[in-house]
Amino acid sequence: MTYETWIAFTIASLIVVLIPGPNIVLTVNYAIRDGKRSGLATIPGVVAGAFIAMSLSLAGAGALLATSAYLFSLLKLAGAMYLIWLAYSLWTAPVEGATADGSAEQKPLKSLFWQSFLISVLNPKGPAFYLAFVPQFVSATGSSFQQFAILIATFLVVATINSLFWLFFASSMREQFRKPKAMKILNRIGASCLFVAGVMTVRATRTT
Repeated sequence: MTYETWIAFTIASLIVVLIPGPNIVLTVNYAIRDGKRSGLATIPGVVAGAFIAMSLSLAGAGALLATSAYLFSLLKLAGAMYLIWLAYSLWTAPVEGATADGSAEQKPLKSLFWQSFLISVLNPKGPAFYLAFVPQFVSATGSSFQQFAILIATFLVVATINSLFWLFFASSMREQFRKPKAMKILNRIGASCLFVAGVMTVRATRTT
């Protein structure tokens, strides 16, 4: 893999991660709710989940799912159900427990980590995307393991930087969302995005 190929992959990865997905929705919601503190859990959860999904996909799990419509549909359905359940939890999240300064009761970092991790690792589009995207930048003349390792690390770094951008941007907007009513609106916007993502995944599962 040449330096030019690596630069092209980095730019392509940046374009890909700039499109907000369920992980970014969760990061933004909790950044406004809990501040930068939430990034201590949500961002590592996203990165850990993406690392496992990418590694398994490129090791052959993605190829297996691509050749088995039944297994691929099960993965899609599991991811969709989790997104819908998370949307329900966010929609019904209590905001009456806000403290005197207007901030909502903070969730444990462990809970934030596992929520973001599961969304990332169960993303039904992950295996197919990684298999279609990453190999395009791998040279047949070099060590595939070394190239995959470099590309995975690069993608995760780019995704981390993108998540940090959204984290700091959202946490800077906390003052505009300190009232319980505003927090409720924010929760329901985030829940709606997660629900739509889940429903679209269910529909995609029915067509496969």
